[in-house]
Amino acid sequence: MEADDWARAALRDIEAAATLAACESLRVQYLGKQGRMTAELRGLARLPADERRARGFVLNGVKAQLEAALAHRREELARGEHERRLAAERLDMTLPGVEPQWGTLHPITQVRRRLADVMLRLGFTLRSAPEVETEWYNFDALNMPADHPAREMHDTFYVDPPYVLRTHTSPFQIRAMREAGGELPLRVATLGFTYRRDDDATHVPQFMQMEGLVVDRGIGLPDLKGVVLAVVRDVFGPAERIRLRPSFFPFTEPSAEVDMSCPLCLGAGCRVCHTGWIEVLGSGLVHPRVLEAGGYDPNDVSGFAFGWGVERVAMLLYGLKELRPLYQSDVRFLRAFDSWDV
Repeated sequence: MEADDWARAALRDIEAAATLAACESLRVQYLGKQGRMTAELRGLARLPADERRARGFVLNGVKAQLEAALAHRREELARGEHERRLAAERLDMTLPGVEPQWGTLHPITQVRRRLADVMLRLGFTLRSAPEVETEWYNFDALNMPADHPAREMHDTFYVDPPYVLRTHTSPFQIRAMREAGGELPLRVATLGFTYRRDDDATHVPQFMQMEGLVVDRGIGLPDLKGVVLAVVRDVFGPAERIRLRPSFFPFTEPSAEVDMSCPLCLGAGCRVCHTGWIEVLGSGLVHPRVLEAGGYDPNDVSGFAFGWGVERVAMLLYGLKELRPLYQSDVRFLRAFDSWDV
């Protein structure tokens, strides 16, 4: 191939390049937009047609040769740099490794799974339910008509009437009964978030509840007490005792607040409980009107329901004074529960 002196000089420069940066500088000098090759190609326009063709053939060959020489030299330099790094770097196998930081389940998740496991072992079926409910499911079907004072107490978040963020998990009772279509016995439970306009040390706007429902023939308060006692003892220990204290809920009759013996003093009385008892959940026999809304005949069947806040269980298990840190995503706080076995 015929080549000019500048092309031979360019090949010598490329072969002598000591760094990748030098290769790039030579590429710009000879093959760049303002380089020597560009100038030579522009000069073709001044040559006669027959000379232009021969000269263009030569220049194209020179350009291909320069590009190949640059690629080859870059590869040599890169390989040499890699070999130098391998020779210079050594891995000291005696150094201790970096132990990965393992995560853990959130304390609320730990308690939720514990409660779910208890209900499954007691023969309940776990079901999910919508968090956005209609007013009928959330209030009316649960014996809370529009003018009922208990409805005002729930003071909740309305999405777009008649839709509302559910204020409790009790609408699940109506859905479960209607889906069962009169089937007996019915033993179902649910775990999920509920929403109310509360925000203080022991209340948060979004909180989780667990609810259990049993419907069958001949169900009474002894059945309710037996199941609740089994749940409380499974979660807090076999030494726990409970008492049913008369209360009021629109969807149960009779209704009872359930107190358990303080897990800190076992009922002796301390600065936390004062009396030896701590309120843990609400319960009662299903109101006849609620049974009717669910499609059952209250003259033929009866049932009981109970529900409690998962966060309240966590407070008692972990000895917390308030709920809000559980939802503030402070890793320092949450790591304190890594070793807890609930």
